[in-house]
Amino acid sequence: MEHYRVGLLMGVFDLFHTGHLKLIRNAEKHCDCLRVAILSDELVMKFKHHWPVIPEQERKTILEAVKGVDEVVIIDDDPSRIMEWYRRPFDCFFSGNDYENNDYWKWEKEELRKLGADILFFPYTEEQSTTKIIQRIQSRSYLADNNPGDDQVTEEK
Repeated sequence: MEHYRVGLLMGVFDLFHTGHLKLIRNAEKHCDCLRVAILSDELVMKFKHHWPVIPEQERKTILEAVKGVDEVVIIDDDPSRIMEWYRRPFDCFFSGNDYENNDYWKWEKEELRKLGADILFFPYTEEQSTTKIIQRIQSRSYLADNNPGDDQVTEEK
């Protein structure tokens, strides 16, 4: 598999979890310098219609502390990979393969190739996501499943 000089990951990276870490570990193996671009709080609200749980500066600080991440930037306007290439050129964009068959992403992959960049897809970690973590918290099933009996209150006599 090809090795790249500058690689890019882009996402929200809210509630950092093992899926994020696996993506970073896969990406860092394929480039000399790994840049992670996180979407600003306002962009998350615009595209996902909710605010991230962890504010952008805290998400940036967390990612800066992850081994293998060389640079973290915050994107606060157009988050397209092509626009990001014009702002800060990269040789390869890394992503989970949940987007691999998306028609827009296929188009972007072709456009990036014209600019001399590539897109490489890694297996998506289906068992873990920020959405699933939030759902477990909201339903309290995670706490109930992992702490049987702790949710029962006993009366003192």
